[in-house]
Formats: sequence, C-alpha cells, structure tokens
Amino acid sequence: MDGASDGRISEAAVIARVRSGEAEAYAELVRAHTGAALRAAVAFGAGAEAEDVVQSAFFKAYRSLGSFREGAAFRPWLLRIVVNETRNTVRSAGRLRAVAGREAGLREADPLIPDATDPAAAALAQERRTLLIAALDGLGEKQRQVVTCRYLLEMDEAETARTLDWPRGTVKSRLNRALKKLEKSLGALGPHGPFAPLGAAGTAGTAGAVDTHEVGPAVPAQPTEGGDGKHEGRRGCE
Repeated sequence: MDGASDGRISEAAVIARVRSGEAEAYAELVRAHTGAALRAAVAFGAGAEAEDVVQSAFFKAYRSLGSFREGAAFRPWLLRIVVNETRNTVRSAGRLRAVAGREAGLREADPLIPDATDPAAAALAQERRTLLIAALDGLGEKQRQVVTCRYLLEMDEAETARTLDWPRGTVKSRLNRALKKLEKSLGALGPHGPFAPLGAAGTAGTAGAVDTHEVGPAVPAQPTEGGDGKHEGRRGCE
C-alpha cells in the first residue's frame, strides 16, 4: 500500500471521529490542509482576505462533513469550497486579482520549491512561475482556474477535476487550450517551454508537462457558485 493510500485511510479515520462527535479531531484536518488552502485562496485572488476565506471554508467544510462522500479525498473537496469562497469574496468586493499580490502571497503561504533544490533549477522554476502568473490575466476565467490548479497548486488531473467540479475531459480540453494561448504569449523557456513542472524534480503530485496537441472535445460546464460543499458529484456539468 502506497503512502497516498495510507494517508487517505488515516484521513478517513479522522473524519469518522469528527462525525461521531469528536469535534476536536477536526483540528488535525485543519493543520494538514491549511497550507494548501491558503495557496489556493491566494492563487485565485483572495488577496488580503485569504486567511478569512480559508477560515470560512474550513467552517463550511466542517458543517458539511455529514454529506462528505466516504472514501473520497478530502483535499480536492476542501479546495473546491475554498475556490468558491474566494470567487464570492472577489465578486462581492468588486476586485480583480493583482499579479504582484498573487506572486508574493504564493511565496509567503508555503514555498513550492524546497530549500534542497539545486539553485539553478530553483531559479529557473521561479522564473517560469513568475512568467506564468503574469500571463494568467490574458486567459478567460475557466482557463485561468485550470492552469492555476495544475501548475501553481501542482494538482494532478483528477484532483483538478474534483476541485473545480468539472469532468476530466473538460479539464484536459480547457488546459490544452489555455496552454496553447500561453505558449504564444510566453514562448519557449527551457526544454519543456513555460509549462515544465514548477516544483522539484521527482516531487510527488507535481504536474508534468502537457502535450498541447492532444486537445479533446470541449464539454460545457458551469462550476458551482455556492461554497457549501454538500455534494461530491459533478454539479452543473453538462
């Protein structure tokens, strides 16, 4: 049994304890996922409200644990709530995301490049990430979301689909279209262009380079606007 499976079993046990009335056990989930939640809130534009967004998302997730699908991964489910909370916060405040603020916030929330990484590789990865963040504003909202999940938050395709509540085919087609646009605006950067993995080589969960020529059929989808996280299914996806 691999580490991911072990982690999911342990996580499921904690969730079962919370459901059985041991509310204090929820703190274990909060500690384990706060870093990822903060990165997601900052990356999707929460800015100075990132901590408030995360706190609200954890509260809503706690209230919705009774309807959490047994055996599902907690992180994508939580991050979907974070994304929805961030979207609501940004809309209610009438603000657009600031490129500089996202970059600074991502660095402060939790560094994606370990200290042990080769300095030259770390510098190149940082350059890629900075260019990628600056180019995101040239994309539509849905394309920006999928690139953020796959390359800034380093989720795999399945996690991205669960987080954004889209079918995997929609994730793949929107990502490929987004990468084609970014490739035109950014050009090549290193052997894999600007879309090489942003984390350390060999790090588990790092999104690899994507073949931008394998474009699947687009599947219309409308991400859920609410943030209550009460359903694990693909709501609003056609």
